[in-house]
Amino acid sequence: MKEKNFRIEHDYLGNVKVPEEAYWGAQTQRAIGNFNISEIKPPREYITQIAVVKKAAAMVNFRLGLLDKNKASAIARAADEVIAGKHLKEFVLDAYQAGAGTSTNMNVNEVIANRAIELLGSKKGDYKMVHPNDDVNKGQSTNDVIPTAMRLTMIILLNNLNKTILRMHTVLMQKAKEFDGVIKSGRTHLMDAAPVRLGQEFEAWARMVLKTEARIKVAIEKLSELNIGATAVGTGLNSDSRYRDYMVEELTKITGLKLRKAEFMPEITQSLADFLETSSVLRAIAVDLIKITNDMRLMNSGPVTGLGEISFPAVQPGSSIMPAKVNPSIAEAVCMVCFQVIGNDSAVMLSAQAGQLELNVMMPLVIINLAGSAKIMTNACSTLTEKALTGIRADRKRMAELLNKTPGVGLALNPYIGYEKAAEVVKRAIKEGESIKETAKEMKILTDKELDEIFDPYNLTSPGKPRKR
Repeated sequence: MKEKNFRIEHDYLGNVKVPEEAYWGAQTQRAIGNFNISEIKPPREYITQIAVVKKAAAMVNFRLGLLDKNKASAIARAADEVIAGKHLKEFVLDAYQAGAGTSTNMNVNEVIANRAIELLGSKKGDYKMVHPNDDVNKGQSTNDVIPTAMRLTMIILLNNLNKTILRMHTVLMQKAKEFDGVIKSGRTHLMDAAPVRLGQEFEAWARMVLKTEARIKVAIEKLSELNIGATAVGTGLNSDSRYRDYMVEELTKITGLKLRKAEFMPEITQSLADFLETSSVLRAIAVDLIKITNDMRLMNSGPVTGLGEISFPAVQPGSSIMPAKVNPSIAEAVCMVCFQVIGNDSAVMLSAQAGQLELNVMMPLVIINLAGSAKIMTNACSTLTEKALTGIRADRKRMAELLNKTPGVGLALNPYIGYEKAAEVVKRAIKEGESIKETAKEMKILTDKELDEIFDPYNLTSPGKPRKR
């Protein structure tokens, strides 16, 4: 039954008009009408991984004798087209939709079914050839397809993020070596403190970044446990007893990832704790990067009235009114990304605790936030590394000037003359505008040789052997 430019499809709620050229079907069309909420679509990577699950299921169901060869082959070929990035315009649903992701699962089922029908020589909507539910979704439920696709998506995105994290670590360590001999004033409470080498600051940042790699590996290990084959509530009803093992085997082959089946399907079906843990990893990266980039922004401040210890590469004019002003634009953008990731983490946390009984229905919100966080964090890390970190310069003269004026180096005298006497030296140096070393020499509290040894840059920034007084 047809109308001009439409075909009429049917579901158990009744007839639905579907655009004649569309590969989607009745359930997708209903969701289009129901959820006109945002301009945000489910992540492309996530759609791809749902198609990966559909391809694997077609091959496994053929292996089990549940789908004939022609039908299974057509479904797999249609899924391959989706995986290759074709038919993107067919995935039209709003990211905010019915719980659990049923609408998106059916969107993929219908697109693959209708394309498979064409490959078999018939026309869209001829579901006697290939049915979205009975064939493409055979042995599956939204409740195992969606979490499986989410896990595959996040493993892939975390692996991408890890590459940028390792690159950032490499560049920070290169800078740590480059600046290892540059001594400067340390600061605690934003006040002058004991000296530190600029290279030590960069190495501290590098080591913070490197710890992220270990956290990502733990998250990937947790996400590698799949509940595919659990079907609706984790019991596996309507799937062959061999299906779950075969699916993990097939998904491992298709993706190249190290995957395993869940030890207890109902737990993985109900709980989003692994996704919450993944989100906490992304939040931790964000918090560290805020600290690192804000430290750099402080040290870059100036160029005349701020600290002016380091300088970022100039990437664009910094003002529409002030001539020649240059801002730490890349670091500012990275901070904004980090704030968004922390906000996304709150949405994931609220979603993870919102599951009831056998299922957590908030999965669509979790995947848009998690995938979004991983992608913007990956891009932000790459941008920060290549457009800022690689070109950072140190103003050695400025740091030496500040170090000579700071009272922070006075604590190096404590083991030799005691806290009270060292405080006298520091107070006099500040009053007379001299360096601590110069003042100590004038006061003749120690020999010049002893003072030269005490104020050697590496002695000032390394553990020593305090002497008894």
